[in-house]
Amino acid sequence: MNRSKIHRLLQSKNPLEQVLINGWVRTRRNSKDFSFIEVNDGSCLKNIQIIAPSSLPNYGDIQRITTGSSVSIAGSLVPSQGKGQSWEIVATQISVIGPAPETFPLQKKRHSDEFLRTIAHLRPRTNKYSAVFRIRSELSYAIHTFFRDRGFRYIHSPIITGSDCEGAGEMFRVTTLDIHNPSLREKKLNAEQDFFGKEASLTVSGQLSAEMFALALGDVYTFGPTFRAENSNTRRHAAEFWMIEPEMAFCDLAGNMNLGEELLRYLIHHVLRECPEDMALFGNFVDKTLMDTLHHIVSSEFVRLSYSEAVEILKKSKVSFEYPVNYGIDLQSEHEKFLTETHFKKPVILHDYPKTIKPFYMRLNADQQTVAAMDILVPGIGEIVGGSQREERLEVLENRMDEMGLFKENYWWYIDSRRYGSAPHSGFGMGFERLIMMVTGISNIRDVIPFPRTPGNIDF
Repeated sequence: MNRSKIHRLLQSKNPLEQVLINGWVRTRRNSKDFSFIEVNDGSCLKNIQIIAPSSLPNYGDIQRITTGSSVSIAGSLVPSQGKGQSWEIVATQISVIGPAPETFPLQKKRHSDEFLRTIAHLRPRTNKYSAVFRIRSELSYAIHTFFRDRGFRYIHSPIITGSDCEGAGEMFRVTTLDIHNPSLREKKLNAEQDFFGKEASLTVSGQLSAEMFALALGDVYTFGPTFRAENSNTRRHAAEFWMIEPEMAFCDLAGNMNLGEELLRYLIHHVLRECPEDMALFGNFVDKTLMDTLHHIVSSEFVRLSYSEAVEILKKSKVSFEYPVNYGIDLQSEHEKFLTETHFKKPVILHDYPKTIKPFYMRLNADQQTVAAMDILVPGIGEIVGGSQREERLEVLENRMDEMGLFKENYWWYIDSRRYGSAPHSGFGMGFERLIMMVTGISNIRDVIPFPRTPGNIDF
């Protein structure tokens, strides 16, 4: 007897005399000669109904099965006599694998997201969270498929690093030194005595590593966890998150923008096609405008305009923003929302930002004041992609690092790459969690990460 997933059984065309499923009980109710058990195995949103006849030898135990218990069920797949499902299973054997007490916290009622974050180890058993994490899995597959089909090579960039890619200093220190030693607490940790012989941190980006491989293999990408010690307790920030970071040799800013737009359309198309039931849940219960928004994004022509043009539009809007708009500021989410949801009503790609608000590695433009940077903004989420053409000119790169007060000895290998066969190249980063927020309508990043890491929270 083959074990079947509920997703596969519900798509069956014919009855099956022998099926075996394993899963968790969502509900159970007793009738005169039967017990009706709703079981879900996580393979899809829908449960399957189990008919447990009173003739089963352990029927007394079956009548006491509680919500949350894990069970194994053998039986026949037959057309359902009730409404709401096409098939049901008439059980010939039911085994309780792991009973759950009556105190199981996920009862048949609606629970708040705030409550579910306190039991993140159990929330994947709810409809909403099982759906979002199935979508997360499907999007991961789609990302690898997109790049593989276009000839990109997948690079595993290091998680522990001695370089600060963004130059902002918001990095988690990694050390093997005994910080509880009183003698060390009284003085600064001596990095030379540490494991690597120098200060080490968790990476904020795989970009610098990807650049090295782009200058050898052509088109590459990294897709992995990154970390930022930014003490920002908002709906959009987390200390640990995943980034998709392609890097392309012999590619300018225009080609970079084209790839970012193409990737975004591809991923939305993919999840709408492959996850219709899960997506319907979010369209019906999380954001009623979600489907229209996603279809609008993929069907719209992305607007492209410079940072300077965007600032002028915002200044002339006569909107009283919380953060006043002036040239040289980082645009805030309220500014991004205005551009994408009010002014243009479609996705926007901003480019050519002031060099003063961008990292050292972005290519300096001919005006000597701006860099070849770009951000893709979408309705409902704001910035979803950020990237640039990289500075391939050795002298210009070193001057930019001096301007920003970076210790060039920490980046000797990065600088070295500009000495030997340097070439134009560009790339971007797409926040994976922001992508999931966009396609599900979920507004809090904590709810699209299995076990979120935020200031003051490292449970689970």
